[in-house]
Amino acid sequence: MERGRPEPVAQEIAARTVNKSRARAGESQEVSGASLDDISSSRRGGLRSQSGAAGRTKAQLYEQARRRGIPGRSTMTKAQLERALGDR
Repeated sequence: MERGRPEPVAQEIAARTVNKSRARAGESQEVSGASLDDISSSRRGGLRSQSGAAGRTKAQLYEQARRRGIPGRSTMTKAQLERALGDR
């Protein structure tokens, strides 16, 4: 299964991330207001990692339980799905 974005798009995103980091560090001649006021790239990535306090969504847990063939998954809560999958 292929993941991520097409390479040209991924390269553009990477370049923007580097430019934003340089602008925040004062290493850029031109700086947009958004580069300085917006949430940092590393923090934004961390929020999207799905490994934070909330972890995976109930839908993601349900899908994994479905793939593993766990019975009773349709009536389980998020916490029950996590336990059934051995996540917590």
